[in-house]
Amino acid sequence: MQWDILIKGATVFDGSGQPPRVEDVAIKDGKIASRAKSLDASRADRIIEAQGLWLMPGLLDIHTHYDLEVELDPRLPESVRHGTTTVVMSNCSLGLAFGAQRSEEQDPIVDCFARVENMPRHVLERAADLAEAWSDSKGYLEHLDSLPLGPNVVPLVPHSMLRIEAMGLKGSISRDPTPDELARMVELLDEALEQGYAGFSTDALPFHYLANDPNRRSKIPTQFGTRAEIKRLVDRVRQRDAVWQATPPKDSPLDTLRTFSLTSGRLYGKPVRLTAVAAMDVVTNRSLGLLGRVLARVLNSRVVEGRFRLQTLPAEFKVWSEGAVTPLAEEIPELRRLNEPDLDDVESRRKILRDPSWRRDFKKMWWSGKKGIGIARLKRLLRIEDHTLTRDLEDMIIDRAPVSCWSNEPMSRIFKRFLDGAPKDPEEAQAFRELPGPIEDDADFFLALLEQYDTNLYWWISAANKEPDRLIELVMDPMLIPGFSDSGAHIVNMAFYDVNLRALQMASRIDLDAVAFTVRRLTREPAEFFGLDVGTLEPGSQADVTLVHPDNLATYKPEESVTSIWRDAFEHDQLVNRSPGVVPYVLIGGEVVWEEDSFQEVLGERALGRALRNRRAL
Repeated sequence: MQWDILIKGATVFDGSGQPPRVEDVAIKDGKIASRAKSLDASRADRIIEAQGLWLMPGLLDIHTHYDLEVELDPRLPESVRHGTTTVVMSNCSLGLAFGAQRSEEQDPIVDCFARVENMPRHVLERAADLAEAWSDSKGYLEHLDSLPLGPNVVPLVPHSMLRIEAMGLKGSISRDPTPDELARMVELLDEALEQGYAGFSTDALPFHYLANDPNRRSKIPTQFGTRAEIKRLVDRVRQRDAVWQATPPKDSPLDTLRTFSLTSGRLYGKPVRLTAVAAMDVVTNRSLGLLGRVLARVLNSRVVEGRFRLQTLPAEFKVWSEGAVTPLAEEIPELRRLNEPDLDDVESRRKILRDPSWRRDFKKMWWSGKKGIGIARLKRLLRIEDHTLTRDLEDMIIDRAPVSCWSNEPMSRIFKRFLDGAPKDPEEAQAFRELPGPIEDDADFFLALLEQYDTNLYWWISAANKEPDRLIELVMDPMLIPGFSDSGAHIVNMAFYDVNLRALQMASRIDLDAVAFTVRRLTREPAEFFGLDVGTLEPGSQADVTLVHPDNLATYKPEESVTSIWRDAFEHDQLVNRSPGVVPYVLIGGEVVWEEDSFQEVLGERALGRALRNRRAL
């Protein structure tokens, strides 16, 4: 046999969790052909010298929202460049499994995705236009099969869209389903799972809202599903041995426990595979990370017999905001009002900002727990607050603004110069004079910035995972699983496309055994959980391969990797990561798609990845 590619002398982490071995890896016809200590180089058409490099199966990203981008740029380049070769999409109840679902009264893709995933409306409309080409779950899989995919994609059945399909958008957000509608939902879900969908996604985060009139104050359809409805649908997932992806009703620990207890084999005869968002060390509530770890142990215990994997983000959780438009704002009712208008509707936001009644409510929220005595004050001191936004100008860092000297400064420092009457330069002095008043405190100053600059004020806050020691405890916890990148969504708010590299870097600071453990958790473990035939380097398996330069990984600075680029596919700016030199090669289906920091022409020319099915269902 003549091999297409021979990778020589790599340190191979095979995804099993076993210590690495120095091996040669041969590839033929898109498959792993052979692995051995030394293979005959004369039999290979191409040789990749990989001495000193780590070789591993292509990495999985189990929590993305690539449903839209895969229609506009199926290469999914921002994940591929960091070694990710398989992505799970249609998370959090949103996806395209049933096509555009448009009618005279509804445009669900725009309505559901615009605020929940902070996607520009024109991007959503283009994706919805393309989604007119199919109308059912079978047609969607066939459509994905026809695309020139870069990575493998794994669609889930999204509950919000399932409800819309059975009840219409209006019915799905206003009432319980009739018995016939619920039976239809179960039937549609079962058909999709039989077709090979890897699972089913729901969402219970209480701040996910629709984006079109007259529904801007209505939550997305999945939020209206009763526990009985969820249980009926999850039971079908259980029978098909598929996966249930969920988010918790975060404001109620008891409801979270009741919901996630559906994983139990002890209670329901057979466990259901459940993966949920997310275990993080939240700055304003230090108890959440610990509670997540305890919950995972309880649900996976012999008493409960669950198959539960709580996702954790192997990164500091930085979130960027365009003025008041940010996913963190949706959590706070007063700030949520500012997210209700469309992104380009500046005057509607300014009208709200100038409303005396709204300003009183905002300032009451802003100062709650910061002074005086009471439960709110105690919760703030103990760092067990209900909201993720710290409401502290010291934590709010300006990325860019019309005032040039504000870049990379916390708002608190600018506010101090304002109070002291000591502007840094004439430009800032002019800016201070133009701010709308009156400004008596830091709440007024924050509102003045929002009113004056709207989305031209681009700032970020670190909301979770700021302490490295606590973060690595979460990432290395065997009861949790790395995930929650949200790749493909929040394109100006977050950038975690390099999240798998961040996990590998943390592990590398421990030892090679920790790296082997982490490679397994980024490859074989999630592949087996979702029933996918990837994540391995066994002969005969699809040759999805990632090579990592360990020295460059060690010196990589993830927090400095975030940058903004223009994406032609979106006709919009996007926050992305850049990790030069860390990943020298990526192969998908036996083809080199990324080499020495450059995409290869084959990426996007034809299908390399596949629309993966749950092998347990076929």
